[in-house]
Amino acid sequence: SIREVVRTLEDAVGCTAGPKGLTVAISKPYGSPEITKDGYKVMKSIKPEEPLAAAIASIITQSASQCNDKVGDGTTTCSILTAKVIEEVAKAKAAGADIVSIKNGILKAKEAVLTALMSMRREVEEEEIAQVATISANGDRNIGTKIAQCVKEVGRDGVITVEESKGFKDLEVEKTDGMQFDRGYLSPYFVTNAEKMLVEFENPYIFLTEKKINVVQHILPILENVARSGRPLLIIAEDVEGEALS
Repeated sequence: SIREVVRTLEDAVGCTAGPKGLTVAISKPYGSPEITKDGYKVMKSIKPEEPLAAAIASIITQSASQCNDKVGDGTTTCSILTAKVIEEVAKAKAAGADIVSIKNGILKAKEAVLTALMSMRREVEEEEIAQVATISANGDRNIGTKIAQCVKEVGRDGVITVEESKGFKDLEVEKTDGMQFDRGYLSPYFVTNAEKMLVEFENPYIFLTEKKINVVQHILPILENVARSGRPLLIIAEDVEGEALS
């Protein structure tokens, strides 16, 4: 039943909740098991064979994934809440409630909860950031403290990325001012400095988008306006391909 599936998933993920949560060993097809108390990792590792259980696990994992992407923490709590919503919806449906009323009830409850949470919010202290980071680092206080220092250094709007070291190295922190991209120009035809193989623009327009550009019509009005100005155009996008690239 849905209730049994939800309870099983809740037990697997819920035991990792909070600073006193239990550590879980996740078996892998090869190598040693992964030891973690990250609820999101635990949830991702659960792959039920039974279709109903697989569907419920997928919904909870998607919810935890969005929480992880947008907040970076709270995935265990998010997983438990999502599981509980699924369980209560199933109970209401079995009792004869129609699905539209259930949905409207969930949305009303969401707004009430968000309003209450917003009234209780406060600024997070550096020590609290270190505590959360330490939990995410499987209890490694050194890593947690370093991450808190990084947050303080770059500010709330800064970006922190983590890279795996090559070989046995101590934890290193590197600060980069401004914005940096891992990719450069997509085609050597864009090169303006053939000697150094660089693209150098002076006072360009900058078009920034998080989408892929594959049809030139999508950006044609921008290209026409820039062409009339006589200034170069720098496009920063998720990807540029097909007709748009050529």
